[in-house]
Amino acid sequence: MSAFAVETCSRIAIINYQEVLVDSNTSQKGEGLRYQLEKDPVAKQYLDTYQKNSGIRWPSAVLGTAGTGLLLFGFFNSDSENRRLYIISGTATILVNFLVARTLEVTNESNLNKAVEEYNKRNLPKIFFNPEGTQGQMDFSKVKLGLVQQWTF
Repeated sequence: MSAFAVETCSRIAIINYQEVLVDSNTSQKGEGLRYQLEKDPVAKQYLDTYQKNSGIRWPSAVLGTAGTGLLLFGFFNSDSENRRLYIISGTATILVNFLVARTLEVTNESNLNKAVEEYNKRNLPKIFFNPEGTQGQMDFSKVKLGLVQQWTF
């Protein structure tokens, strides 16, 4: 079972000494833990919040598409001043969109962690879930990034 779990590139939780895929092949993230977490109403509520917030965010998709459009338009624009403006605008839009989307994703992961913690407080068997120790996942929690802009008029 462990070889299969590593091949699927999914997160794994251990329940009763058995590995369970947290993100099964359904479109809902965290669905692999639903059977256990449904036993606790507070944990189930956190899981539902996690799944609701992990869906596709249309504003993010639209903003990313707009940024890509600005960037491409800048590449094909013949006027050098407008070209530079569109390329910078498109790049900045894509960067801001990525940072906001990534922040929302990391913040939402706390709902899944709270669901497991609430379940483990009152129920057996315990769920052992360590999303930071999962293979193939990058840990952005220790990365610090700041944007600096100097304005001149």
